[in-house]
Amino acid sequence: MTNLRQDALEIWNAGVDAVRAEGLVHREVAVEDDRLIIGAHQWNRSDFDRVLVVGAGKAGTAMVQGLLASIGEWLPVSGWVNVPEGTEVPKNDDANGLAGDVHLHPARPAGINEPTAEGVIGTEQIIQKVSNAGKRDLCIALISGGGSALMPAPIGSITLADKVEVTRFLSGAGADITELNTVRKHLSRVKGGGLLAACQAAEMITLVLSDVLGDPLDLIASGPTVVDSSTPVQAFEVLQAYDPEQRLPQSVYRALSQEKNGLEEPQQMQTEVFGNCRHTTVVIGNNAVAVDEAGIVAERRGYNHVMQSARQSEGTAEDVGRKLAEMAIHMLRADPTMHLNDCLITGGEPTVALVPEAIRGIGGRNQQLILSAYQTLLASGLSEREWESLCLLAGGTDGEDGPTDAAGAILDSEIHQNASRQQLNVDDYLYRNDAYRFFEQAGGLLKTGPTGTNVCDVRVVVIAQTT
Repeated sequence: MTNLRQDALEIWNAGVDAVRAEGLVHREVAVEDDRLIIGAHQWNRSDFDRVLVVGAGKAGTAMVQGLLASIGEWLPVSGWVNVPEGTEVPKNDDANGLAGDVHLHPARPAGINEPTAEGVIGTEQIIQKVSNAGKRDLCIALISGGGSALMPAPIGSITLADKVEVTRFLSGAGADITELNTVRKHLSRVKGGGLLAACQAAEMITLVLSDVLGDPLDLIASGPTVVDSSTPVQAFEVLQAYDPEQRLPQSVYRALSQEKNGLEEPQQMQTEVFGNCRHTTVVIGNNAVAVDEAGIVAERRGYNHVMQSARQSEGTAEDVGRKLAEMAIHMLRADPTMHLNDCLITGGEPTVALVPEAIRGIGGRNQQLILSAYQTLLASGLSEREWESLCLLAGGTDGEDGPTDAAGAILDSEIHQNASRQQLNVDDYLYRNDAYRFFEQAGGLLKTGPTGTNVCDVRVVVIAQTT
């Protein structure tokens, strides 16, 4: 491993460590005497008999661990949280000092970020628990990225297969998270405030680990516990934009048309909610936190650093990769007396438009991004010295990147040499969305396993020039 690659990895890992969900929850939640304190809010134990924990997300297990460690014996705790398969841990894990009886339900296979029948089963359990809650119950919802796929409950007029088809189609067509979740909310019984609507507890507190740029609460995991700001008309317009010939299931179009024409009134239901169940939402972490901490470590390691966390959709992974490469080239060719060691840290979440399945390979947006950056760097005619002076890394903070076992990809001089020696065709792999196989052969895959968090992606570029 080159020193530059080690630096890039340590900077990236520092960003991920800063937003690990267990620590974030433990930091935000405390018990003092008879009071439960979460951020700037507090609740008295005498007002409640028990705590009901529900939720879904890639960080679900870590959030439960942090919550239970903080609450301790304040009140009896039970509940149900949907998590990815392989991240669940046994309940009542005494080895970690945990208490309570929160069931961690594997709602989808690892690396398959779409709704499943197991997810529906788990979501029905969550709906039942909040619906059966009483006026002496305090409900805490734990929501993190990936919750949309992990907590599916299609409305009665469409099937799970219909919803999966819509999700796959929009994702493959390059829809961003705002467009995708706008449609999801209007095809679900729990999204868009539906879980809050079902809750009969005295109060609901939602702890959110944000994986959506700008932290719009109604889009994170499709907003199961907040008021929906979108309309059926907007959901219909998203589908029309990507599916003008209406090839998607007609049941989906009928459902949105009925809601659009006033045959279903979700907003009226929302109004009733607020008279029955008080609700509080606290964002405990986001992409900016990860980028900031990565910057601190970059400075500690002697780099002049620039940090940027996107606040809105960035466009395609290919475009972001090209821009990242162009900035790397500019840093490489700057005056070395002014810019000897530079580091650029950016955060965001681009989209990828997929080619037809018949020719499609395997990969994820971070792998596609770095491969696009490599294409631009190759076209710039870098010298051997310049190749030895740079390293680029992009990874999903959740440890997942598309339907692969990698978090993302790395590019440096060694990986460039490996790819050149094997005569790997960058243009072909990039066009076919086959970045995983490219970096698998070149030795550039970033593999971390599930991280227990999810706040979009972090990219690191390090430049160390010699005078």
